[in-house]
Amino acid sequence: MRDMSRHTLLFLFTLLASATQLRAVDALIVGGLQVGFYGKTCPEAEGVINDIVNNEIAMDRGISPGLIRLFFHDCFITGCDASILLDESPAGDVPEKESSANSFTLVGLRTIDIAKSTLEGMCPGTVSCADILAFAARDAAVAAGLPRYDVVAGRRDGMRSNMDDLPGNFPVPGHHVPRLTELFNQRGLSQEDLVLLSGAHSIGGAHCFMFSNRIYNFSQNSDIDPTLDPEYAKWLRQMCPRRKPDDDPEQAPKVKFDAQTGEKLDVAYYSELLARRGLLTSDNALIEDPQTKAMVEAFARNEALWQQKFAQTMQKVGMLDVLIGEGKGQVRKQCRLVNGQEKDIEQQQPQQEEQHPPQEEEEEQQQQPQPQLPWFLQRRRPPLPWRRPHHRPRVPFRRHPVADLVNGFFRGFH
Repeated sequence: MRDMSRHTLLFLFTLLASATQLRAVDALIVGGLQVGFYGKTCPEAEGVINDIVNNEIAMDRGISPGLIRLFFHDCFITGCDASILLDESPAGDVPEKESSANSFTLVGLRTIDIAKSTLEGMCPGTVSCADILAFAARDAAVAAGLPRYDVVAGRRDGMRSNMDDLPGNFPVPGHHVPRLTELFNQRGLSQEDLVLLSGAHSIGGAHCFMFSNRIYNFSQNSDIDPTLDPEYAKWLRQMCPRRKPDDDPEQAPKVKFDAQTGEKLDVAYYSELLARRGLLTSDNALIEDPQTKAMVEAFARNEALWQQKFAQTMQKVGMLDVLIGEGKGQVRKQCRLVNGQEKDIEQQQPQQEEQHPPQEEEEEQQQQPQPQLPWFLQRRRPPLPWRRPHHRPRVPFRRHPVADLVNGFFRGFH
């Protein structure tokens, strides 16, 4: 009888602990999505997106890593709500895509636009931009060599986007494992998820300014990061000459993360890390920490295991803070605009033409003093034409005191 009571108490304690853990995760990872969500309303949706993604990748292999990165950058901040696709928030906030962590480094936006406009012609107001991005990221991974996996759908699109959400909440190339793990845990993701998703660096590359701190002026005692393989560091210097004051970061060369199989999603990335050829500080950090190094070694030996777990983690990311059901978010007509903003364009353009003839408007703009923007925003487009009168004016990107955003990311550019 006493043993039975003990067993009962142990079972109840385990059940309570599991329920508590489940509630903590449920706050971030939301259920209610389903495979085949558009089976009746737009049955060709996934096939159309897949065709468009493959066509785009055939013209530019950089689309594949770009779409995976776009998906992760969208979901990691406010959830998978396509907020990263917005050119402007209805509240007048500067959108996520203008953040220094995104900006001109985003690739794949055109692919999403093509997919959305195509589907709007087939099934108007049906397929959300958030779902298009999730499908496209999967198709990009498959095109790069990953076995196909299911993607649940039913997400709705968010109606806000603010680049101020990123500082302090987003991983950057200068982070080490403790900080990276902390950020992932805050989003309901584990340290293993961190190592798994880092494997996406098996494809794509990084601009020289993202790792220049490792090959120039690393410290007082060493010009080059001593954890780098010397031959690899020498090659990086050849690829990325020392920066000049007038260099344009947008024109900076890009170096592949994986020098072995840079267009294939495989485990060569982990082998490169173990050979001390990790490109970013955050890549190399994975072999500096004992726990993550053990995972790197395990995935380097077992590609099938990594492929399976990577797909599962992508599915997990795709469920972060999703908007589900009527009354939450919307299905945008255009991925760059919240519904209704296109009407503002049509209404405001005739008024602007009447009030300000093009020649006078150009003269006014030339007379107005231009604010001194940081280098990564100096090539920004002009203010969008549908700005509502009551919106607060766009302001130059302000420097955040938070070290997260700048630590290692723009080192050497100030």
